[in-house]
Amino acid sequence: MRVVTTAQPLDVQPTPLALLLLGREADPKSERGVECPGDLPSPSDPDLVARARAAKEKLGDKVFILGHHYQRDEVIEFADVTGDSFKLAKDAAAKPEAEYIVFCGVHFMAESADILTSDDQKVVLPDLAAGCSMADMATAEQVAECWDVLTDAGIAGATVPVSYMNSSADIKAFTGKHGGTICTSSNAKKALEWAFEQGEKVLFLPDQHLGRNTAVRDMGMSLDDCVLYNPHKPNGGLTTEQLRNAKMILWRGHCSVHGRFSVDSVNDVRARIPGVNVLVHPECKHEVVAAADYVGSTEYIIKALEAAPAGSKWAIGTELNLVRRLANRFAAEDKEVVFLDKTVCFCSTMNRIDLPHLVWTLESLADGTLVNQIQVDKETESFAKLALERMLALP
Repeated sequence: MRVVTTAQPLDVQPTPLALLLLGREADPKSERGVECPGDLPSPSDPDLVARARAAKEKLGDKVFILGHHYQRDEVIEFADVTGDSFKLAKDAAAKPEAEYIVFCGVHFMAESADILTSDDQKVVLPDLAAGCSMADMATAEQVAECWDVLTDAGIAGATVPVSYMNSSADIKAFTGKHGGTICTSSNAKKALEWAFEQGEKVLFLPDQHLGRNTAVRDMGMSLDDCVLYNPHKPNGGLTTEQLRNAKMILWRGHCSVHGRFSVDSVNDVRARIPGVNVLVHPECKHEVVAAADYVGSTEYIIKALEAAPAGSKWAIGTELNLVRRLANRFAAEDKEVVFLDKTVCFCSTMNRIDLPHLVWTLESLADGTLVNQIQVDKETESFAKLALERMLALP
């Protein structure tokens, strides 16, 4: 006699990695934020575009949507302005009549917008788990410990912190409190020149590559003038003598996207596309920057392609969403734009902001429900704003 049994459900739980890839969980070691609350629309919902338009129309002037250059096209379509993180934060501050600032970017960007906007404005991040691995490589506790190390070495008084815009509000506040300034990838040289007028050394947070490239490539320092501080090692992995001899104390942080590009990528694209111009972001490794033809910020990259002659060929070393958008835009002008690496490389945390999250956010706001508000406490805001104001005062 055949025995028929009823299949029992498997007791299988999704792993944290699986949840992360599905966009339903966060990695506390590399991201800020938590699971997005509420029921998201299905990505396959054919009415998503219409729903986003309807919610945005209902909100009218009450909402102002910021879209970072690295966002998906489906999100950029609904952005009122696009740009890099600092430009967008300033755009938000210049729009005081907007009650809601929906920042389609990552956590530190929304923090900067909250710092620069008025108390009446509410900054919203469509997915709270949209963090930045680079920004999270420097925590307030780690930086405070680093400052203690510099103090013990007798050099804290001669050291000026300079923090990249891609940092948390806590790190910006530390910078402001200790007499330092913020920089962008466009004005890093000016920020360092200012810092060396204030002191003998710079503690550069959190991107080692931007700090090293600016010091060596743009300011004529040597690689020996730079040391790498590892927050996971005692004394940063450095001797007191190394700290005292250094001009640039670089934090051991990096961008997971720009750090992927290699000299092999540059050599390969030159072999495949004769006459190609290699243009990379200064967050790339020093050897990649040295091998490139041009180096500059996101805005610099866009302007360089706008000014390029028809028929020119370009390999771009930055985030893939932007490169694809530029390739489509300039194809009509007979400019060939390709991604520097053969491997597909999106900013995974930036890509957590998708159309379902944007629709959920806009519909919630349209219904009178405030979701995912980003708020920086007043003390942190005060010192962070001080550091930002020092940057704005740079010549």
